[in-house]
Parts: sequence; structure tokens; C-alpha cells
Amino acid sequence: MPTSEEYMEMESTYGAHNYHPIPVVISKAEGIWVWDPEGRKYMDMLSSYSALNQGHRHPKVIQATVDQMDCVTLTSRAFYNDRLGPFLKLLTEVSGMDMALPMNTGAEAVETGIKLARKWGYEVKGIPDNQAEIIVCEDNFHGRTTTIVGFSSDAGSRDGFGPFTPGFKMIPYNDLAALEAAITPNTAAFLVEPIQGEAGVIVPDDGYLKEVSRICGENNVLLITDEIQTGFCRTGKMFCFEYDNIKPDILLVGKALGGGLMPVSAAIGSKEVMDVMKPGNHGSTFGGNPLACAVGTAAIEVLIDEKLDVAATEMGAYFMDQLREMNSPKLCDVRGKGLLIAIQLTPEAGPARQYTEALKSNGLLAKETHDSTIRFAPPLVITKEEIDQAMEIIRKVLA
Repeated sequence: MPTSEEYMEMESTYGAHNYHPIPVVISKAEGIWVWDPEGRKYMDMLSSYSALNQGHRHPKVIQATVDQMDCVTLTSRAFYNDRLGPFLKLLTEVSGMDMALPMNTGAEAVETGIKLARKWGYEVKGIPDNQAEIIVCEDNFHGRTTTIVGFSSDAGSRDGFGPFTPGFKMIPYNDLAALEAAITPNTAAFLVEPIQGEAGVIVPDDGYLKEVSRICGENNVLLITDEIQTGFCRTGKMFCFEYDNIKPDILLVGKALGGGLMPVSAAIGSKEVMDVMKPGNHGSTFGGNPLACAVGTAAIEVLIDEKLDVAATEMGAYFMDQLREMNSPKLCDVRGKGLLIAIQLTPEAGPARQYTEALKSNGLLAKETHDSTIRFAPPLVITKEEIDQAMEIIRKVLA
């Protein structure tokens, strides 16, 4: 078997250099733990950017996958299959929505939401053809397609990929006045993350989404919440929008919906919005495939059966308390909700990368974002004892 160094060299030689991974090779995983080819054990504090809320290789999700592989895996949407209907029913029930349109990746869900909003804008709201606007936020992260990076404020995501799709207007995050000022008669939707994950776990003011929902409602503008990272119990509720007792017009989900086994995503919404889609308007060969539906169903059932919303609330509060009690001179902020947590390093502490590599060397895997932030988002099955183990490593590295 090749060594970790040989695997990394092979990837660097034959793969495009569009990532800068932490130098560790993962060859085995279970729960919150992963191992490299040499047998070294690490605690996973990234969860593949919140795609592993149920933990690595959850037995129920694995079993559902194996059982479905013995029946049928792909039909395309040219035909019905016996897994899609029950999956969509469960997905709409847990989200409190009417209908869902299944896709594969998170970026596909976002593209679907954009198409739904524009079509609704023309057919229902009466916006003149090709004049629909969608408002987005600075420092957003909604994916990597050319349309999506076109409304990113991150130069690394945008540079070299234009010309970009028009029809997007950018405002500061967590700024209600800016939202109100940006709305025009041609505004179809406001696309927003309840917490900006990739920006560094930026949590808005209490009640922000509630006021956003009010403003959108008063102006006949669709509210689209991107919960691809915050959804499925990550922040302590099934969906983060529930903290504000609102309901978006379109909810975008992915990541943990695939239970860490395969990409499963969806745009979920009200019947009024979803009904604008007609046969031939939108689709995906693999979207809604029977295997994905079996995986997604099991992934949701695990979250409910194991009360992982409660676990995220309790363990997240404990973890953040422990981080704050360190009183490290290298930290200027600890923020988050549930088990979506970030620590902000002081300018004097230096770049975050040196700390994430040191954490790896001590058996803990996390990832820096924007040079000075380290994000901790372990699988929601983590225990108090495992958080204590993590804290020993974090204290040592920051000492």
C-alpha cells in the first residue's frame, strides 16, 4: 500500500490544484474518527463542511444504501421510482414546506432556487422579461458555478471567470436598511444564509431573519434561505430559520441530506412557487435517483431518531463555553450556534494555517477560513468526553 506521502504526491501530480488540503490522507472513518494509511487516528472537526452531521458511515445510512443497491439505483426522471415519493413527502414534512425539487449537489440546489425565483418573478409577480433582480449578501458562499461566483464578493472565487450573469444586486449582510433600500419593483428574491459559514461562521443579530421575512413579505419578494450548511440539525434545530419562527418561500438543502455517502440536494418551497416549473423547464439525470432517496430518507431518520438537534444544542453550548474559558490571548472571538463554531485569531497570532496544521499533528482535523478564522463543526454524534479530548489538543496548540 502506498504511504500518505505517496498518495499526496500522486494527487498533486495528476489532479488540478484547486484545493489546498491539510496534509493528511484519510483512508478509514467511523463516527467522529478517521485514520490515515499508517494507522494514525484523528478527530474530524470539519465533517466535510457539515455534510457528516450523522457521523462517518452511520450504520443505518450504510444499511439503507446496501439494501437499495440490491434493488435499483438509477431510473432517471423519465420514469417513476418507488423511493422518490416517500422521500419528498418526508423532506417536505420536516421542513414544513409543500413541494420539493430534488437535485444532487448544493450548487445545483442554488441554481434551482435562482431559476424558480426568476420564473416566479415573471409569471406570478409580473416582472418584465429579463429584468428580474435577486438580492444577495457580501461575503456570501452559495457554490462554485459561473452564475454563483458571479455574485460572490470573494476575489479568489471570481477572478478569471467572467463575464458574469447579470441580475444580482449585492448588499451588506445583517443590514436590514440596506435590504429595504435595494428592493425595486423588479426584485424577485433575496437569497441569504441564516449564518454565513464560509465567511467564518458569521451569526447575524437576533431577529434578523424575522425582519428579513417581514420586509420580503411586504414587498412581494421571495425569501430564499440557503441552509445547505446550516440545515439538518447543525445549528441546534432541524433548520436554522426555525429560530426566528418564520418560513422561507424557498429552502435550499444539501450536504448532510446525503448522510456522508453521496450528494443529495433539493430546493423546497411553497406550492405557488414550485408550480411555475413545468416539464422540460429543469431537470437532472441523477436528481431524485432511488439510491439517493434511500440515503436521504435514512439520513433524515437518523437526525430525528437520535435527537441530533438537541445534541447539537447541548454539545455546542458546552464546546463554546470551553473555548471561551481558555481566555487565550491569541483569540479575540468565539462565535457560533449549535455545533457550527468558529474561533477568531488576533492579528498578533499570525495566520490560521499554522494552527490547523499543528492541530492535525496532534490528532485533530479542522480547517482555516479567510486566513484568521478556524472553524469547528464536528459530527453531531460527538460526546462531551470527546469534546474534552479536543479541548486538550486546542489548548496545547494555542498555548
